Amino acid sequence: MTRKTVARLALIALFGAALAVFFLLDLGQYLTLDSLKESKAGLDRMVAERPLVYALGFALIYVAATAASFPGAAILTLAAGAIFGLWVGTLIVSFASATGATIAFLSSRYILRDWVEARFRKRVAAIDRGIEKGGAFYLLTLRLVPLFPFFLINLAMGLTRMRTAIYYSISQAGMLPGTIIYVLAGTQLARVRSLSDVLSPTILGSLLLLGIFPLIAKWIMGAIKRRRVYRGYSRPRRFDRNLIVIGAGAGGLVTAYIAATVRASVTLVEGGEMGGDCLNTGCVPSKALIRSARLAHEMRNAGQYGLNSEPSPVDFPKVMKRIQEAIATIAPADSVERYTALGVDVRIGHGRIVDPWTVEIKDCDGKLSRLTGRAIVIAAGGEPFVPDIPGLADSGYLTSETMWAELGRRKRAPKRLVIIGGGPIGTEMAQAFIRLGSQVVLVEGGERLLAKEDADVSALLAEILERDGVDVLTGHEAVRVKDKTLILRSGRKESVIAFDDIIVAVGRKARLGGYGLEDLAIETGKTIVLDNRLRTLLPNIYAVGDVTGPYQFTHFAAHQAWFAAVNALFGQLWAFRVDYSVIPWATFTDPEVAHVGHNEDSAREAGIAFEVARYDLFHLDRAVAEGARDGFVKLLTVPGKDKILGVTIVAAQAGEMLAEYVLAMKHGLGANKILGTIHAYPTMAEANKYAAGEWKKSHKPETALRWLEKYHRWRRG
Repeated sequence: MTRKTVARLALIALFGAALAVFFLLDLGQYLTLDSLKESKAGLDRMVAERPLVYALGFALIYVAATAASFPGAAILTLAAGAIFGLWVGTLIVSFASATGATIAFLSSRYILRDWVEARFRKRVAAIDRGIEKGGAFYLLTLRLVPLFPFFLINLAMGLTRMRTAIYYSISQAGMLPGTIIYVLAGTQLARVRSLSDVLSPTILGSLLLLGIFPLIAKWIMGAIKRRRVYRGYSRPRRFDRNLIVIGAGAGGLVTAYIAATVRASVTLVEGGEMGGDCLNTGCVPSKALIRSARLAHEMRNAGQYGLNSEPSPVDFPKVMKRIQEAIATIAPADSVERYTALGVDVRIGHGRIVDPWTVEIKDCDGKLSRLTGRAIVIAAGGEPFVPDIPGLADSGYLTSETMWAELGRRKRAPKRLVIIGGGPIGTEMAQAFIRLGSQVVLVEGGERLLAKEDADVSALLAEILERDGVDVLTGHEAVRVKDKTLILRSGRKESVIAFDDIIVAVGRKARLGGYGLEDLAIETGKTIVLDNRLRTLLPNIYAVGDVTGPYQFTHFAAHQAWFAAVNALFGQLWAFRVDYSVIPWATFTDPEVAHVGHNEDSAREAGIAFEVARYDLFHLDRAVAEGARDGFVKLLTVPGKDKILGVTIVAAQAGEMLAEYVLAMKHGLGANKILGTIHAYPTMAEANKYAAGEWKKSHKPETALRWLEKYHRWRRG
């Protein structure tokens, strides 16, 4: 047991002993209005004889009572007025109450802060950030309204990182009006029949108004700040639109759709193709390619299913044609015609923000026009990040954005293909092209693939890719490109790989240039800097999707879009904080890798305690029937409880299976609820139930089971 633990236990024992003495000796009988009135004359005589001694003694009693959170602070405050008068009584109580509150605050911090932080690190960190920004205003509001329990404020604030000096000074200032009212009432003690006489409806209403004052002051400060950021700009008297959206990818389309649904006047500006990267160069074409590649793999290995194999099933031009057909089938849902029919004014051209309310649009012919909007949403998306590798620029490299047009002209898949990047895009494309007949080398500078997943996920995926024929090179840095060869370095050793095509898939970056952000001094780093309501430095300009981070997913952009649209249109009435608590994602390799919440690595990094329950698919009936036994469901829960912290699934259809756990986490359903839900048989989703069953097995009530065993033995006679 550490010295700090011993000190904490001693402090808890001291508080416990003080409370025990208070209640066992019934000291509360002296902290009543009747007792105060009866003893007033005697107290007056004692104070008259030795005023300083009794003033100091009274102050110490007040500090002790408030520090220990004893009931009766109101009576003590009345007593201060009755015995010492208005000015001296107010002086004593003001300093004593603030001192006692601060001692209680520090005790709470010393005893509980580490324990709470260890279990709720992420939530505590968010609270600390809020306290740092507006904690003083918040505390002042609580202190000005005497309805809030005194000891609860001390306890709760002690768990934050608010500075002690701020806590003391704000507490003293905030409690002063209430202190004066009680001390003044104490000077007229004979007229006070009950404590409710002190806080009459009028006085209570006045204190409530006083409590609202810090919030009003905060709003005024916000208004001054807003006025400052708009200094130098001329705000239009009338606006052409309620909302202007720049970018017609997932984030922009959903934002415009919501605005049109609530009958706002909205313009959607797109400089490229409607549907953005996801439809045209990302999710849709890649998943169409992956499906064709998987079928080719299955045909080539049909013997495993009792069928005749097809040794060379790939017609690459037809595969690429099917991809374009998939895009064309989906495109009408994202088209100019559809959104125009919904009531959206769609402009094809490049949008640039020239002032906080004005967007300049340059159409395909170079013609310029301007529109004003009360609010603007930036949904410009992202683009592939290309590292600065010597010789790469002259190599004719491809990216996830350019590969479709280039390969669409080919008669066959690339013969020798190098892919740089072992993240989701790199692993998906490596597996797809090896199955379409390419020789594939996958190069990753880190020590493992899919760095955001757990090590066991990375290891299993690497094994599966190698089984398919991919040459997986982790821990290899791409040094330079020369004459259709890639030079790699691993430690001190260099190696050379020849290629016909090279795909760069090391990640994506926000598309920030050319939209006027730098001219408006909107803060950007790798992404646009936003508050928790998706507002930029200029509060009427919002951003969603890949330009914002922290996740570059289509579904994440659509999720943000609801918050941005509602806040942009109705934020003057009520603004919503964006919710990132449950964000799923999937990598569409075979098997798929799907993930929501924490995995083991992220939980350790966040300092969150967890337990792991794992169910391997090897004996899942549907997986056996499908020939898809690779994978597992891994469930992270709070130690000793069924609360789900996160789930990782590696399985065929893992992305579909994950939805059950996403719903459970969003609505606070635990492993017991999953276990108690009937799942159709035989399905892959049964693995979710069995993973919950593994959790249950590890939490068997062993004592109860031993008694049940005895009971059954007794029943047998």
